[in-house]
Amino acid sequence: MTIKIPNIICLHDDDNVIIALKNIATNEALDGFEWTPNEAIKQGHKIAVKNLAIDENVLRYGQIIGQTKQAIKQGDHIHTHNLEMGEHKQDYAFAADYKALPLATDQRTFMGYKRADGGVGTRNYLGIITTVNCAASVAKMLAEAAEKSGLLEEFPNIDGIVPIVHGTGCGMSGNDESYDTLYRTISGYAQHPNFAGILLLGLGCEVMQVSDLMGERTLRHDGNYRYMTIQQMGGTRRTIERGLEQLREIAMLANQAKRTPTPVAEITVGMQCGGSDGYSGITANPALGFASDLLVAHGGTSILSETTEIYGAEHLLTRRAVNAKVGQKIVDHIAWWEDYCRRNGGEMNNNPSPGNKRGGLTTILEKSLGATAKSGVAPLTEVYKFAEKIDKKGFVFMDSPGYDPVSVTGQIAAGANMVIFTTGRGSVSGFKPAPTLKIATNTEMFERMSEDMDLNCGDIISAGTSIEDKGREIFEMLIKCASGELSKSEELGFGGTEFVPWQQSATM
Repeated sequence: MTIKIPNIICLHDDDNVIIALKNIATNEALDGFEWTPNEAIKQGHKIAVKNLAIDENVLRYGQIIGQTKQAIKQGDHIHTHNLEMGEHKQDYAFAADYKALPLATDQRTFMGYKRADGGVGTRNYLGIITTVNCAASVAKMLAEAAEKSGLLEEFPNIDGIVPIVHGTGCGMSGNDESYDTLYRTISGYAQHPNFAGILLLGLGCEVMQVSDLMGERTLRHDGNYRYMTIQQMGGTRRTIERGLEQLREIAMLANQAKRTPTPVAEITVGMQCGGSDGYSGITANPALGFASDLLVAHGGTSILSETTEIYGAEHLLTRRAVNAKVGQKIVDHIAWWEDYCRRNGGEMNNNPSPGNKRGGLTTILEKSLGATAKSGVAPLTEVYKFAEKIDKKGFVFMDSPGYDPVSVTGQIAAGANMVIFTTGRGSVSGFKPAPTLKIATNTEMFERMSEDMDLNCGDIISAGTSIEDKGREIFEMLIKCASGELSKSEELGFGGTEFVPWQQSATM
């Protein structure tokens, strides 16, 4: 039996816009309405369902997404030419909607690598982690030399060697929040459960010193780490020679790790959306939200981030916070970002991006409401700083920019051993050492970029699949990938260049 899919959708009874589910021609009949559009409307874009006066609120998801810049007639296209973000106030109502999520009755497991510190890995990599950009080329040379030497062939239980290189580490203050953020980020990667062992590599004269990262504590509980600086070793060639010896020592222990059945509660997922479109908040994001709730119900952890992309929708999170203290942390981060933008000549509404707008998104309020759908309905357990170690289970939030590589870098440093990334325009990337699943919001893009996309959520529209069924499919795919099944980004070789620490302070 063929299911007839309507050509528009209304997302809430209070909405004064509908969303085109296909390209609609001028005067084309709209399913469920007696009037027709006044102009051609592209897929994912908004149509006014009634006449709107200037400065009138426009509602989508039952929430305000902006105010009209001019009078709008029923059937008009609503977008950047006639809609803008005005002043908005939110009722944070801390913990007013808090409701515990029922625990799952079944005991699900995945095949993971149990580590000495209690963490569980979904991959078994060796890492070469640099303290400064000045060591980046040598780290890459060392990784290439190790692979050419046949090291990985000798130790088949190791998934690969990942050089973690970046563009900072010096020319910065050594005693401010930016330094502390970089310190947390590098330390988080060095201790990440998807690394079975790491080699910490510095130049020697940088601000972010290897000795400071080592400190007075053990960098890894398993002891499977080495460290050195290029200057101390006597230059590039000698560093590579000694580095190969150290990688071999690390690999001998790392190769002994075996996958064993592990509760799904040990999965921590970093949730992201990038290259969003008008479908993101209708298909993939709510489906991921359902999958997130399933993971939380099984005792696992999901991380929502991108503070600039919950702006205007933060009240939906503060209301679900376990208490007022947790909710206030969200508000404090929003206030910091507003001040940060003022100090640097930016504005919170410089998002959506050009690609987002072509996909039908108009204001940051609209984008944020769709992005927040990734969080499901689980209570907000805790709020963390960028790259701060996640120490509580459940649904949590981590402060970060909206720029995907930076945000995911923080999530992985915080402990995410998996990443799920929804996209409507078609993002291509991966984030070693954490496997990344790419979820398409619309069928057309999925078919066009099928080699990069792991799952299509466009069939929620194109075939009438339920959000719940799609969420379950994401959850099952998550378990399979955590157990070792490769994602599309892994098959394509992504993940070696997407480590992008957040730089907040001046470069000197």
